[in-house]
Amino acid sequence: MLLEVKDLEVAYGDYQVVWGVSLGVGAGESVALLGPNGSGKSTVVNTISGLVRAKAGDIRFEGTSLVGRPTHDRAPLGIAHVLERRRVFPHLTVLQNLSLGAWHPAAKAARGQSLDRVFVLFPRLLERKGQLARTLSGGEQQMLALARGLMALPRLLMVDEPFLGLAPQVMAQMKDVFDKLKSEGMAILFIEQNVRLALSMASRGYILESGRLAIDGPSSALIDSPEVRRIFLGG
Repeated sequence: MLLEVKDLEVAYGDYQVVWGVSLGVGAGESVALLGPNGSGKSTVVNTISGLVRAKAGDIRFEGTSLVGRPTHDRAPLGIAHVLERRRVFPHLTVLQNLSLGAWHPAAKAARGQSLDRVFVLFPRLLERKGQLARTLSGGEQQMLALARGLMALPRLLMVDEPFLGLAPQVMAQMKDVFDKLKSEGMAILFIEQNVRLALSMASRGYILESGRLAIDGPSSALIDSPEVRRIFLGG
C-alpha cells in the first residue's frame, strides 16, 4: 500500500469524532471514502494531510509514519489534498493560483512542465489563465482547485467532494480527468456523496458510519449491498 491508515482516532477537544478507522490506498488505485453527513470522512482526510492532529493510531506513506509531521512536510513526499468547496484564491489569477500549487522545490523545478500538463487536462483554464479566480464559474473553480493540487506533483491525490454542485457536462469532464490520472498511475482517495457514482469510479470503497468504519470492500460488492443501503437510507 502507498497509504496505510491504522486504528485512527481523532477528537476535537473532548469530542471524539473518529474511532479506530483503518484504510489503505495502493499505488495507481482509486478508492472512495463514503458515508452520511457527519460520519467523519473529511476529518479522516484532513488528518492524513496533517490539517488535524490524530489522537491515536498511525498514518504511513510508503512505509514511513507521518504522525507528528506538519502538513508542509507531507506535501513534498507526494501527497496533495484538494479541500471541499474549491478554496481557490479569489483575488489571484488562474495562473497565479496554479503557480502557488508548485511551492516545494521539486514542484518549482517542474512548474513549466506541470503547467503544460494541467492545461492539456483542463483547456478551459488555459483560456482563462489571466482571469481572477473569483470570476470563474463553479465548475471552472473546481477545475482550478484540482489543477492546483496536481501542480504539487502528487503520487497520492486526495479530493473532498470533487463533483459537488457541478453541471452534468462538467461532471463528465472531471470524470475523464480522474480516469486519465488513474491510467497514469496516480493513487486517488476521494470523498463523494453520490454513492453509485463514487463506486462506479473507484476500485474499492470504505464506508463510515458515525465515525467508525462500517463496511469496506470492492466496489462491485458494495454498489448493491443491503448494508450500504441501510447506512444511507436507514431501516
